[in-house]
Amino acid sequence: MKIKFGLLPQIVVAIILAALLGTIMPKDGVRIFATFNGIFGNFLNFVVPLLIVAFIAPGIAQLGKGSGKLLGLATFFAYFSTLIAGFFAFFVASNVLPNLISTSGSEKFANPEESLAQTFVKIDMPPLMDVMTALLLAFILGIGMAAINSEVMKKFFDEFNVIIDKVISKIIIPLLPFHIFGIFLNMTYAGQVAKILSVFALVFVLIIVMHLCILVLQYVVAGAINKKNPFYLLKTMAPAYFTALGTQSSAATIPVTLKQARKTGASERVTGFTVPLFATIHLSGSTITLTTCSIAVMMLNNQAYTLTEMIPFIFMLGIVMVAAPGVPGGAVMAATGVLQSMLGFDETMVALMIALYLAQDSFGTATNVTGDGALSMIVDRFSQKEKA
Repeated sequence: MKIKFGLLPQIVVAIILAALLGTIMPKDGVRIFATFNGIFGNFLNFVVPLLIVAFIAPGIAQLGKGSGKLLGLATFFAYFSTLIAGFFAFFVASNVLPNLISTSGSEKFANPEESLAQTFVKIDMPPLMDVMTALLLAFILGIGMAAINSEVMKKFFDEFNVIIDKVISKIIIPLLPFHIFGIFLNMTYAGQVAKILSVFALVFVLIIVMHLCILVLQYVVAGAINKKNPFYLLKTMAPAYFTALGTQSSAATIPVTLKQARKTGASERVTGFTVPLFATIHLSGSTITLTTCSIAVMMLNNQAYTLTEMIPFIFMLGIVMVAAPGVPGGAVMAATGVLQSMLGFDETMVALMIALYLAQDSFGTATNVTGDGALSMIVDRFSQKEKA
């Protein structure tokens, strides 16, 4: 029997090895991995705008045609749910994390440029465009393809999508454990890793609690609208939650989500349309994780964060989640550009985000797909009102 060593175990092993080796490895050894991190980080920055165009443009083109009002209702509720999750995470994290994470005095998290081992060589890989340009281009092309029903351009972007997906799944994702190892090796060398790992544990627990809270809220609303017990509905959708914990993929869990969503009483017509759609565009659990982790990473770097700064970030995060490729860690890869352009994240901060996110990726995915059942019930109810 072949045992699959998944991405999360690889990340865990990388962090443990880095914490052990960072105290004994000579400086030149640390600098070798720092050089790899610099090259990999620059390649990642090069790919991010291409990822945004490759995934968002065809995604918008596909949303622009089909089932009319049902599509509009589903898209509205998915985006609204994602925004609620993002703002909920911001208010909880900004009030709870300052009591859990100390950023004062000798415990201050050092800037990598000041305290970490430097690279042997720097290779620049300037992106073809910045992140905001890529987002605007993706919106224009996506809306344009939907408006003129361009089959030629749609075919091109479908194939471009496959190419970038291959780059992510065959190059970036396999190399991530080495990137995380290099980052944590350097932090151990600089004496920072103990604090980072203690923060990981606190953030992990807080995120899981928020996931459960948002699911209860979603099913309380769905239950109230449909006059059903929300906890019975949650119990009905539990198989989808636990399936997603294992698959770490919303798409791979669709058959189970669809089966359980129909058991809640939602119609086959609506669930057959909304469940596959929500697997792509509804990522409330991932949004909670990304928002909370971003605040934690900014706190570790003594970087200020405000509601006025986070509002546009959360709104944009909800849109960018549509671009998330269907691989473990896909959501955080899609969010990398927004983290850099809107919150000022550098290479080390992005690596910390990736490690934090991947630590609970399966729980975020499970929250996403379980919430799909609640949204399907809400859409079903409102579509019945439209008919009436």
